Amino acid sequence: MIRRIGLLMAGLALAACTGAKDLDAPLVPLGNFSLGHNVVVAPKVQTTATVSREVPKEGLIASLQSAIAERFDRYEGTKDYHFGVSIEGYVLAKRGVPVVAAPKSAMIIRLTVWDDARGVKLNEEPEQLTVLETLDGESIVGTGWSQSAETQLLNLSRNTAQAIENYLVKMKAEEGWFEDVPGTVSLENGEASPSVIEEKLVTAAE
Repeated sequence: MIRRIGLLMAGLALAACTGAKDLDAPLVPLGNFSLGHNVVVAPKVQTTATVSREVPKEGLIASLQSAIAERFDRYEGTKDYHFGVSIEGYVLAKRGVPVVAAPKSAMIIRLTVWDDARGVKLNEEPEQLTVLETLDGESIVGTGWSQSAETQLLNLSRNTAQAIENYLVKMKAEEGWFEDVPGTVSLENGEASPSVIEEKLVTAAE
């Protein structure tokens, strides 16, 4: 996990998104997708106090759940799909030396997607996404100077929700997700209830 935080600090493997700017635009095509359970956990989330503001675990979870609902409740497909999201690490940038040493806010998550009708998960291994705050004039000088922790977390959560959407679009194109196709991995307990999803996420983090 320390290595993951290091990647956040270095800005590697990032996905720079635009937050909520596209929420009024037409929906991107996701077949028969409709969001069912929106499960977010953070059993072993880590950050580094040297560059990051710290927020309660409950605040992280609530912020990301809200951003996911904001983006995906717009979809009205014919079948429910469930999200299981584990927050692995985050950085909410503190004040730094503008331009030269201003840290960037970032979040690492692991995502699993379930098909409700068949009680199966679409990705056998959770997909890890590393998301950076939107790169604009404000963030270049450091949002630690210009934004509160609450605003940073809101924007970062929205970027993370958009990164999830981008991943779903990619998997629909490459693997035929959200259509009736074979190749999924059956769950031992059948239907993916919120409690089953949360239990598996927490167990995987131990």
